[in-house]
Amino acid sequence: MQTQHYPATDNFLEALLKSQKSRLGAIFSDPSTYRLQIIFTRIDRDEQQRPHFSDYHYGVSPDTYFYPASTVKLPAAALALEKLNDLQIPGLDRNTPFFTSPLTGINTGVRHDRSAASGLPSVAHYIKKIFLISDNDAYNRLYELIGQEPFNRRLWEMGYTEAQIRHRVGLPLHEEANRRTNAVNFREGNSILYQQPAAYSQLEFSPREDFAGKAWYNHLDHLEHRPMNFSHRNKLPLASLHNIMRSIIFPEAVTNRQRFRLTGKDYRFLYRCMSQHPDESTDPVYDKEQYYQAYTRFLLFGGDRNSRIPSHIRIFNKPGWAYGFLTDTAYIVDFANKTEFLLSASIFVNTTGILGDDQQAFEKTGKPFLKALGEIIYESEAMRHKNILPDLSRFEPNDKKTTDQ
Repeated sequence: MQTQHYPATDNFLEALLKSQKSRLGAIFSDPSTYRLQIIFTRIDRDEQQRPHFSDYHYGVSPDTYFYPASTVKLPAAALALEKLNDLQIPGLDRNTPFFTSPLTGINTGVRHDRSAASGLPSVAHYIKKIFLISDNDAYNRLYELIGQEPFNRRLWEMGYTEAQIRHRVGLPLHEEANRRTNAVNFREGNSILYQQPAAYSQLEFSPREDFAGKAWYNHLDHLEHRPMNFSHRNKLPLASLHNIMRSIIFPEAVTNRQRFRLTGKDYRFLYRCMSQHPDESTDPVYDKEQYYQAYTRFLLFGGDRNSRIPSHIRIFNKPGWAYGFLTDTAYIVDFANKTEFLLSASIFVNTTGILGDDQQAFEKTGKPFLKALGEIIYESEAMRHKNILPDLSRFEPNDKKTTDQ
């Protein structure tokens, strides 16, 4: 069906945030220094349960760069599933064992995955790890499967023309190395169902001038006394990230151009992975002390080790945090109170000017702000009268026995 968007013409979001200024602290008091950007989407349902969106923006500008960090893993998960569908190979699916060959001087190969019950890597298992703990290697393997050029061309085709997905994450590689992606193959027993040779991307990216900080720690932990240049790093504007989240949560309510080529089973799998807590997962299994329930839930719960998320609240999200930039994009649902909304926010919390030494700022400033922001929007939406209550049944967690399938 045709997308129903209602561009907000009033200043509802700004007025709401100003009314709660004391809860939002230093970041809201100095939004330009913190590069604060927020997108909130109010959702109303009609008689046929079709969602209608009203979008509100605060501080969102195409000129305000933020490093997307792990949020790029959200489109990677969707595009990896899409690629499997496009291949149309009988017997090949997200659970098929998926092997990566080494690429000399760039990345190792993968023959086993000890975190998987089967001991074997797969697209499905990588996606689980991406959403459960934001695993970097899992993203890198999907990046290699998709390929740098197809990854970007597909996002541009979908309308995200400002996106630039240029590199793996967590590996100190130069631009040229990230153009190269490993050979991969899918096997069932001794049978090779699909093999893809190593590839080289010749994609031309539009030039950029994106900088942050006054100094930064390089991969050798040496301090570089100059602003950090992000011009050759990943870029995913907040509006693009927000709309990618919308298209995954509400594929029926976006245009064909914006829709990933996924099946109903793909979406149900993504919803389970996106909303599952580390302590709910049986494959993989994580140390609950290290990976606590709210580990990746920044909006509304602040990634707080001691937070307990009520069973009637579910958060479908993907955060990212690195080099002082902290971002989260989420669809938040309260099944008990029939409340739903989309919320994305990005902030730059580094105030020392030295990038790479940001953990204290994330914990003391960034996460508490995102927690308060989520609470303010949630409280407002929970109290708002809705003419038609949403049917949220398709987002409810499945029986625990099926959550890892």
